[in-house]
Amino acid sequence: MELWFIFTVSLCLSLIIKSLFFPSNKTLPLPPGPLRLPLIGTLLTLRTSFSEIELLLRNLHAKYGPIVTLSIGPRLSIFVADRNLAHYALIQNGAVFSNRPTSLPAAKIFNSNQRNVNSAFYGPTWRLLRRNLTSEMLHPTRIRSFSGTRKWVLQVLMDRLKADSESRDSIKVIDHFQYAMFCLLVFMCFGDRLDEKEIKDIEYVERKVLLSSNRFRVLNFCPRITRVLFHKRWKELLEIKKERDDVLIPLIRARESLKKAQNDNDFVVSYVDTLLELEWPQEKRKLDESEIVSLCSEFLNAGTDTTATALQWIMANLVKYPHIQERVFEEIREVMGERDDKEVKEENLNKLPYLKAVILEGLRRHPPAHFVVPHAVSEDAVLNGYLIPKNGTINFMVAEMGWDPKVWENPMEFKPERFLKDEEGFDITGSKEIKMMPFGAGRRICPGYNLAMLHLEYFVGNLVWNFEWKASNGDVDLSEKQEFTVVMKNPLHVSLSPRV
Repeated sequence: MELWFIFTVSLCLSLIIKSLFFPSNKTLPLPPGPLRLPLIGTLLTLRTSFSEIELLLRNLHAKYGPIVTLSIGPRLSIFVADRNLAHYALIQNGAVFSNRPTSLPAAKIFNSNQRNVNSAFYGPTWRLLRRNLTSEMLHPTRIRSFSGTRKWVLQVLMDRLKADSESRDSIKVIDHFQYAMFCLLVFMCFGDRLDEKEIKDIEYVERKVLLSSNRFRVLNFCPRITRVLFHKRWKELLEIKKERDDVLIPLIRARESLKKAQNDNDFVVSYVDTLLELEWPQEKRKLDESEIVSLCSEFLNAGTDTTATALQWIMANLVKYPHIQERVFEEIREVMGERDDKEVKEENLNKLPYLKAVILEGLRRHPPAHFVVPHAVSEDAVLNGYLIPKNGTINFMVAEMGWDPKVWENPMEFKPERFLKDEEGFDITGSKEIKMMPFGAGRRICPGYNLAMLHLEYFVGNLVWNFEWKASNGDVDLSEKQEFTVVMKNPLHVSLSPRV
C-alpha cells in the first residue's frame, strides 16, 4: 500500500513540477532555499511536525537570509522573517499580496469552498463577508452593546474559579478560560445564553475540527487517489463535518424563527442574524445553511481559541513574575480606589496603561499563532529582488518578528515596561512600521483585533483584581507545543487566593 501510494503521489505531483521549477518569469530567481524535491518534500511533510518545520526555517533563514523557499506538501512555500519585507508586501503593496492560496481539499470541506473571511480569495466574496463582519458585529457601537454579556461571562468565570479553588489546591485554568470564551462568543454568534451542555457540545465539535488538520493531511495529495486509498479517513472527515452541522444548524434555525417573531426594537442582533440577511451578488441568492455554519464556526474559533491561549500565556507570566502581577494590581487599585467593587469596568481600561503593556508584551512574546494565515499574490510579484510566483504561497513569521533583537532589547524576556516608552501608544496594526504582528497586518489583518484586545484587557484586569495568582506545582514552565494555536506544553496550574 505504501509503495503504491508513493507511486500515485509522484504521478500527481509531476503535473506541478513544471510550475515549481520553471516559473513564468525567468528573469528573476526564486528566493533561496534547499534543493526542491517535490515528491520527497511531500512525503516528509506527512511525518514532520509543525515545531520541526519552524526550527528548520530558523536554520534556513540563518543560512540564506530573511526570505527562503521551501517545498512543503504539494505547493511551493516562501517564508519571510523580516519585518521590513513584511511591511513592504502587506502595507505598501497590499493589493498584490492580499490574496489567499487555493484551500487544500480537506480544508474546503469545512470552509464551504473558501466562502469564509479567512480563506476567501481577495475579491467580491471576501469584501462582502468582511464588510458584514466589521460593520455589523465589530462596529464599536455593537461591541459596546455586548458589555452586559461580558460582565455575565466574567461572573461565570469567577464562580468557576472560586468553586474549583475551594475544592482543590491546584487548578488547571485553561479549561475555565476556554469555557468562558465559548460562552461569550456563542452569545455573540447566536444571541442566546446556552446551558453548559450546549456550550460543551459546541466546544467539542469545534475542537475536533481545529485538531483535524494534521490527521487528514494525507488526503490533500491527489484527492482522486486518496478517496480510494484512504476512503475510511475521508468518511471520518465527512462525519466530523456532519457532527458540526448537527450541532450548529438547529441553533441557526432557532435564531431564524425567533428573528421573524421578535419586535425589531427589542431584538439584539447576533452574527447569525447578519448572515441570514446576506446575499451573494453574483448568484442572487442568500447564504445556504452550510455556508452559514462555516462562517459561524470561523467566528467562534477566531474569538475563542486564540483569546483563551493568549489569556493563559499572559497569566502564566504574571504567575512566574509576581512583581509584574502586583504592579498590575496596584495600578488597578489606584484607579478603583478603596471601593468595594469586584469588577474592573470597561470604561476604566483606558486608565490602565501598564495593564495594556502587559497584554502587548504577552502577544509579542507568546503570539498564539507563529505564522499568519498563508498569503498568495494575485500576479507574479517581486520581493527583495526575488520572484514571488502566483502559484505559490507566502508566509510571514510572526514570532520571529516579535523576537527580533534589532528591535527588542532582550526579546525573550517578559518586560511590559518596553511598551510604556511610546507616548503616542503602540500601533498594533503596523501601518507605519511593523515591529510585531500578532494579528497580521495590512488588508488581511484580523478584523477582530480591537475586540481581542478588549477581551484580554478586561479579563486579565479582573482576574488580577479578584485573585492573587501563584504557581501550585513549582515554577511555571513556558515550553510550547503546536495545536491549532501555539499553547503551553504543560498547561498552567495555579492556586488562587481571593483578594481582600
